[in-house]
Amino acid sequence: MQEKSEASISNCHIKNLKMVDITKKFPGVLANDHVNLEVNAGEILALLGENGAGKSTLMKQLYGLYQPDSGQILINGKDQNFTSPTEAINAGIGMIHQHFMLVSNLTVRENVALGLKSSRGPFLDLDVVEERMLEICETYKLKLNPRAYIWQLAVGEQQRVEIVKALYRGADLLILDEPTAVLTPQEVDEFFLVLKKMADEGHSLIFISHKLHEVIKISDGVTILRDGKSVGYRKNENLTKTELAEMMVGRPVVLQYERDLPKTGDVKLKVSDLWVQNDWDEDRVCGVSLEIRGGEILGLAGVSGNGQRELAQALAGLRNPVKGKIEICGADMTKASPYDRNLAGQSYIPEERNKEGVIRDFNISENFILEDHDKEPYSRGSFFNFSNIATATQKAVNDFAVKTPSLKTLVKNLSGGNVQKLIMARELTRNPKVLIAAQPTRGVDIGASEYIHKRLLLQRDAGTATLLISEDLDEIRALSDRIAVIFEGKIMGIVDGPSATAEKLGLMMAGVLEESAG
Repeated sequence: MQEKSEASISNCHIKNLKMVDITKKFPGVLANDHVNLEVNAGEILALLGENGAGKSTLMKQLYGLYQPDSGQILINGKDQNFTSPTEAINAGIGMIHQHFMLVSNLTVRENVALGLKSSRGPFLDLDVVEERMLEICETYKLKLNPRAYIWQLAVGEQQRVEIVKALYRGADLLILDEPTAVLTPQEVDEFFLVLKKMADEGHSLIFISHKLHEVIKISDGVTILRDGKSVGYRKNENLTKTELAEMMVGRPVVLQYERDLPKTGDVKLKVSDLWVQNDWDEDRVCGVSLEIRGGEILGLAGVSGNGQRELAQALAGLRNPVKGKIEICGADMTKASPYDRNLAGQSYIPEERNKEGVIRDFNISENFILEDHDKEPYSRGSFFNFSNIATATQKAVNDFAVKTPSLKTLVKNLSGGNVQKLIMARELTRNPKVLIAAQPTRGVDIGASEYIHKRLLLQRDAGTATLLISEDLDEIRALSDRIAVIFEGKIMGIVDGPSATAEKLGLMMAGVLEESAG
């Protein structure tokens, strides 16, 4: 990393932040257990850890959303106790959330001014706001039109508005929570240039991410949390993804998978000229055509909000297409119910697991037999066979490493990773001919993700035709035999999985490059 000059660092009021022995308890959960963290002016500190490790809780205490039960927050050596985000902002701390906090029908400058006192009393001073805003944009090389409406901006531009908002309010230290989740690879590269420029100007940055290659690329050092505790701090000198993953999980983790060439069979899922609308009768899937053969994984890559959700729901029978055709193993299933699709051999791992995948107030066994409760061996006539249900559920729990106190545990008491494993167990135990896996590792820690990836590859080798829908480009590239890219509801092309580069996929995801389907 480039050395920061004393002059640039002196422009910022926060020279040093320390969080010392921070402890935070919630009912039944010790979220942070004597956690320590330090960052200096001009540094980019990555905060790394599995889901549930305590990263967000720690940052919410720094931002004044929570207060520590014990421990200290020291800014330039002085003890601080923020009881609200307003107090944290006044002290020079800003936070950019994963889901942007912008009002879409206001302009950029109106969003920047929102909540601030006008310099002209009861009268708006948007011209003053715009002038100061343009100075910030010039300093940090941020291209923005102050008078554009938020709804007119691309996702990457909206993120720049969030950064300008924080800097306008005088943020010396910026917390960035999963800031690249909705960006293409090219937008990530531009965003990192901005972050490095901010660090060069003396700002402190805390960068929360689960993408290990990004952590290595952008950070000066990494603080790692595991089970609510500080595992340690590492300077970013020759760090590897394998090393970071092992520190996060506490054991070696496989990040790259050895795969034989697919042994493909007949076409098991065929989608022809499919058009699907969203809840507001807007076209979200626009003439999509795909074929997936048994024994292959077709990855569907794209930035969030480009029709993936509506496509998955149409394939699962949860949303009726406007036109087009869906065939499972040669049979027309365009208007079939989810139940009939199950009978035809299709399984579905939904994007919203708690809404579409499980009934949270049912226990493990009840959720496991949801789709097949009316069939043998789980029932005969009107009567359940509880012995068979318990035996099958226990086997699935063991096979899929679902951590639960008992089969009677309510699903709402399981972690996100274990809920996802339970859904996987139910859907894959049925030996599907076709599998629709929508965001199968979203919100799941790296250890559970590794397990889910291996199960998907095993299913591929068993002859299943799998559609893997994911916004995680690393996941798509690691698992897919072919990759289709969706942009604004249209397929930009289908490319070979093993040879696809992030750069090429990024251009297709942005709608810049179109490939003839392969």
